[in-house]
This record gives sequence, structure tokens and C-alpha cells, in this order.
Amino acid sequence: MRMLVPFLLFLAACGAQPAPQFFGAERHDVLREGRQYTLYRKGDAVEVIRLGYARRGEHQAIRATMIALIPEVTGCRLVESSLRGDSGEMRGRLRC
Repeated sequence: MRMLVPFLLFLAACGAQPAPQFFGAERHDVLREGRQYTLYRKGDAVEVIRLGYARRGEHQAIRATMIALIPEVTGCRLVESSLRGDSGEMRGRLRC
């Protein structure tokens, strides 16, 4: 039991982990405006995760950056009506 807690803390510190439906997805790590993002693409689905802390007032700009990263990284257009999530994690569908 004593070894389980440090092991779980180690796993939690490993960075962005995709949602289960994105296991095996293509991963892209992007640095934009001093902030780190991880984008997962699997077929016509995409997930973007922001790493690190965001202060009050930064979330709207972060969300806009996350949306802009999707076509830049994937080369596909985001289906705006499919977008779900916030400035920490969002998912959507792509149209290529």
C-alpha cells in the first residue's frame, strides 16, 4: 500500500492523458504564447488539453487559442457545432 501512493503521484505528474476514446490517437505537443497544449487526433475526432495553471481572465483567450490550434495542427476544419469543453480540455469533430 505504501508503494501505491507514490506510484499514483508519479502517474499523475506525467502530463496530459487522453480520454479513453483517444487511446492510441496521434499526439501533438504544441507551445503557443508561452503555454503548453497537447492535441490528440483519432479519425475525425480531436481533443485539446491545456497544461498548466490559468488565472481568472485568461480563459477566453486560451479557449480561442485552443480552437485555432485544431486546424493548424490537424490540417482539417473543426465542426464548430461539435465543440464541447472549456479552456482546460475540449473535444470536437473534424471535417477533412
